[in-house]
Amino acid sequence: MNVDVVVHVVFSALFVGTLAGGYFLFKHMDRLLAHPNENAGSRGLNKIQIIVIWLHAVALTGAFALLLH
Repeated sequence: MNVDVVVHVVFSALFVGTLAGGYFLFKHMDRLLAHPNENAGSRGLNKIQIIVIWLHAVALTGAFALLLH
């Protein structure tokens, strides 16, 4: 099996897993990130940071999966 095919399959699986993880995260974000001593500003900042990190993960895995032919 060619190394390019293996890399493409691995990063495609990581890309799909990242998308599925993002769906789960967005669906359960309030339950996963709930802290009793947190105000609305810090809760919003935490959500933005999680979203930005997830978008970077999607961009990197998508680039490796889709652009490395």
